[in-house]
Amino acid sequence: MWRSLHGIGRNAASGGYRRYSWTGADADCRLWFRMQAEARRLDVETDRNGNQWAWLGDPTAGDAVVTGSHLDSVPDGGAFDGPLGVVSSFAALDELRARGVSFKRPLAIVNFGDEEGARFGLACVGSRLTSGQLTKEKAFELRDADGISLPQAMEAAGYDPEAIGHDPERLARIGAFVELHVEQGRALDLSGDPVGIASAIWPHGRWRYDFHGEANHAGTTRLVDRRDPMLPYAETVLAARREAELAGAVATFGKIAVEPNGVNAIPSLVRGWLDARAADQEALDAVVAGIEAAARDHAASRGVDLAVVRESFTPIVEFGHALREEIGRILGDSTGAKVPVLGTGAGHDAGILSASIPTAMLFVRNPTGVSHSPAEFAAEDDCVAGVRALADVLEGLACR
Repeated sequence: MWRSLHGIGRNAASGGYRRYSWTGADADCRLWFRMQAEARRLDVETDRNGNQWAWLGDPTAGDAVVTGSHLDSVPDGGAFDGPLGVVSSFAALDELRARGVSFKRPLAIVNFGDEEGARFGLACVGSRLTSGQLTKEKAFELRDADGISLPQAMEAAGYDPEAIGHDPERLARIGAFVELHVEQGRALDLSGDPVGIASAIWPHGRWRYDFHGEANHAGTTRLVDRRDPMLPYAETVLAARREAELAGAVATFGKIAVEPNGVNAIPSLVRGWLDARAADQEALDAVVAGIEAAARDHAASRGVDLAVVRESFTPIVEFGHALREEIGRILGDSTGAKVPVLGTGAGHDAGILSASIPTAMLFVRNPTGVSHSPAEFAAEDDCVAGVRALADVLEGLACR
């Protein structure tokens, strides 16, 4: 399974993946999902928001146990973020069938669309639309770097964009959703555990900073006459690091666009995107406010105008204690050991859906802590431990 997925959307130069939503690589991933599901005699459907579902049992019976993740990637992302959860879900079903268990509740495996937001700048589009956290109107406003809108991209890929939107009927089918994911940090490596349970997802958001200056000749314009937006942008990047360190948070400017983007031209516009995350709302608010205040001071001192736009925000997600504790009990009974519980600064579809249905997450150890990079890694033994843990959880939830 892993080998059959490994080459899809891989960039030969970087070794990373470029599986962006509604592209050829995305279509190949969707075909892979369908083939894996059909090989296991599962009923496959694609909902109106582009999410794929593979069902064992009656989808309309209600109280289904659902597992899965996503197959898209960030630019030059790693092989495990998202796909490990989907591959492990199919493998866990194989394990349960090998055990000869009987299912008392419907089971589904899901591939959520556009989780990473690499193309249109908004994460978890598929689950946000389904849960009603993203409206059709707002979704239609999303555009990629080439100016192609989300509905145009969906239509080009053979899907009906007019059908997208809140899908409460589908959510009503689900009694519990459990997402397995590679850990995007080193907590499990430091504790020596192959598998952990998520406690909460930090509040996080994305902000766009537009520094408007004045384009001019790089060789003839005196330094004192310049309104160079690159300078306050650079100072804001450093301010973000300082504010994050003070609050025990994380803040990153990882994407930038420059106009006119010439080597011998002073920029007229520098646009940077801030990703900020913290353990609680108060800390995040302090970090974001501190960064914006610093940015405005630096822009004013350079004669540059600044506009700040919040493009997305997800509040803290505390996974339901009842489901989390039940999963801890199931895994404790199967392994004879207490499974660690840990928080995370990364967003997931499970976090989006938690406001609508009971959700939980399992993490698989990442020995380097590296993610969103070709260096992302999880050892085979740990991946197998993750499959067995997921199978134990699914058996406990759907078969007893």
